[in-house]
Amino acid sequence: MSSFSSSSASSSSSLHEVILTSSPEGPITAYNPSSGAILAHFSGSRSPRRGLTFAGKPFIAASHISPTTGSGSVHLYNLWSSTPSHNIPVPEPVAPLATTADGSYLFTGGLSGNVYAISVPKGDILRSFSAHDKPVSCLKISPDGSLLISGGDDGVITTVPIFQLVDEHTDDKNPDDLMLQKFVAHNDSVTAITCCMGSFNSIIISCSMDCTCKFWRLLNGTHLSTVTFPCAIMGLALDPTETDFFAAGSDGLIYKGLLKYQRRQQMHKGQELVALANRHDGVVVSVMMMNEGKNLVSAAEDGSVYIWEIEKQRVVMVLKNELAGSISEMVIATGIGGSRGCGVVKTGKAGNDSGGGVFEMYGEKLLDLSIKNTIELENVMTVAEKDRSKAIDMLESAIAMYERLLELILKEAMAMAGTAASNTNEKEKDGM
Repeated sequence: MSSFSSSSASSSSSLHEVILTSSPEGPITAYNPSSGAILAHFSGSRSPRRGLTFAGKPFIAASHISPTTGSGSVHLYNLWSSTPSHNIPVPEPVAPLATTADGSYLFTGGLSGNVYAISVPKGDILRSFSAHDKPVSCLKISPDGSLLISGGDDGVITTVPIFQLVDEHTDDKNPDDLMLQKFVAHNDSVTAITCCMGSFNSIIISCSMDCTCKFWRLLNGTHLSTVTFPCAIMGLALDPTETDFFAAGSDGLIYKGLLKYQRRQQMHKGQELVALANRHDGVVVSVMMMNEGKNLVSAAEDGSVYIWEIEKQRVVMVLKNELAGSISEMVIATGIGGSRGCGVVKTGKAGNDSGGGVFEMYGEKLLDLSIKNTIELENVMTVAEKDRSKAIDMLESAIAMYERLLELILKEAMAMAGTAASNTNEKEKDGM
């Protein structure tokens, strides 16, 4: 593990943020983004791409494919234990995961193209349906938590109301009737889906192996714009103001572009792409923002994790973990600094691993940092104003989405009423 600038790295992370990476051949690893130290390992999972997420605050969820049998399951980890506390079997190997905000429901996609809705932590499969003709490659939940969005190796994107997936009364419904939208988005596999929260009728961005990112209106699937890259794009992150985007390239580079859209109007995009200077030695599998948008984190198949300073577009720290092997997915945990421990803790003392106190110790170190050096009053006021505008836009988007859902519910109710009336008429005829 090496550092470009330890001083920059020590001030690069806000309180209680932790980086987690998964691997198809090694443990899940937790990093301290302030110092670069490895905080913990979670063992027992061999996770494919997109197979790592948080199921509420209590659990880390990881897809697992058995190296001996090839069977699939989902592992749940408590933050204080290095081994899975729950093993949820699924009918086939699965990869991408997504969970509701409260962690009550987990969704995963399989090689067959099926999507499974699972209760957490009980592990009951509440419903499965065919969403794609090829393997499910990515899953995303809409900003308001109402829709599950899936992408597949068939280049198709689908959107499904979550209430229909967790409602026991929808078991007999045709899968096509579940979906609000299903459309061909790309000529190759959809690698990731990102949501823009600050736009009217929320915009989603799909990335693909066909070297493009495309922008769509979530409500009706209208295609807004396409950005073409020199390589396949594996993921995309937006800065907090949704002005710039950062794309994860299969060539090891991070591409920065300008994104502009106006409320209730057609979206416009910047035409120029800039490749950031430092390059990973492998495919970049994930990019995420952290530290209130001051830093970007990128993870690559070669096992490296870069922490970038956004303002100067430079790498301030490189994280490397020889035990983990290649990286299949990365997530950032926020707001769990009060947890008393996490997995197998690396204390920095030879032969002295413990099972508790990781995030507690981490929080104490970060409390020593000077807040005045990282936050200015003007920045706080600017962010507050932008947050208020974003909240208004999200409310408008949610209202439009729920109007659509209410129309769907009303349609179902009318269909049920018609069926009931038909059955009554038939009984009356039979009685004559």
